[in-house]
Amino acid sequence: MKTAAFDFQQAVQSLENEIQNISFGEKPTELYEPIRYLMDLGGKRIRPLLVLIANYLFSDDWQKNTKAALAVEIFHNFTLVHDDIMDNAPIRRGKPTVHEKWNRNTALLSGDVMLVCAYKQLDLIDEKYFHTVLRKFHQCAIEVCEGQQFDMNFEKLDAVSEYEYLNMIRLKTAVLLGFSLEFGAIIGGASAENARKLYDFGVNIGIGFQLKDDLLDVYSDQAKFGKQVGGDIIANKKTFLLINALSNAQGENQIQLQNWLGKEVFEAEEKVKAIIKIYDTLGIKQLTENKMNEYFEKAFRLLDEIEADKARKEILIAFTKDLLNREK
Repeated sequence: MKTAAFDFQQAVQSLENEIQNISFGEKPTELYEPIRYLMDLGGKRIRPLLVLIANYLFSDDWQKNTKAALAVEIFHNFTLVHDDIMDNAPIRRGKPTVHEKWNRNTALLSGDVMLVCAYKQLDLIDEKYFHTVLRKFHQCAIEVCEGQQFDMNFEKLDAVSEYEYLNMIRLKTAVLLGFSLEFGAIIGGASAENARKLYDFGVNIGIGFQLKDDLLDVYSDQAKFGKQVGGDIIANKKTFLLINALSNAQGENQIQLQNWLGKEVFEAEEKVKAIIKIYDTLGIKQLTENKMNEYFEKAFRLLDEIEADKARKEILIAFTKDLLNREK
């Protein structure tokens, strides 16, 4: 296989250009303005980039699939609109969320249209791959919704197991990364086995990314993190860290942990410092890093097994490692 160039800057610019060229619709403006607003807020475009990089592993024609790759970006943003409503979140990417800028009903309906628009982008796939990709997209979309429901369920539960949490983040976050890679591989002509291994690579990386997010929320530099450090602690969010702290705490640590979790009135900074002190005593940071690295190592072992040009695989490795080293 002849090694062709993959230009990240060109890929990102092509994606942004195609986003600007998509006609989501015009009237009623209240329906379509929120879609354009959210899509124009930016983001890292990780998922469509993964489609293109995976496509490049098996084909020189990755650029022709830029429009189709945007299906995963539109779908991702659809989930953000609905997640923000469910979380009552006021801010997304530094700007008011759709339901805050307009209203909940408009946000729901605009989100629904975004899902349909994602399907419209899939129509651009070569016919010989269309039904295979569509079946896999259906499964991915269902699993993302299952993950969101599990996440909401956890808010009402007194206890969540490590297994339950890892399964939830697999569904809510990781399967879309896996699908993005599998999607790109399929339309690049990869074998079913290679495409599936790329899917598994993406899922393992996705779980590792979420565990890193859990860590960054607690142990990040505020200036680099871009949002409030300790937000998960303040909200009693059942992250990997809290779940393992609850499982391992004994004696005074257990008493203090339960005391802070039960308080309805508290100083946020004091609570964050107290919980972090308990985490440090229990070695929760190292425990989380070990689990995170398990998933990353498994992912890269899978990548070694994929039958593709080594130089092309280096593009995916470099992109993934860049994401791993992020601090926000």
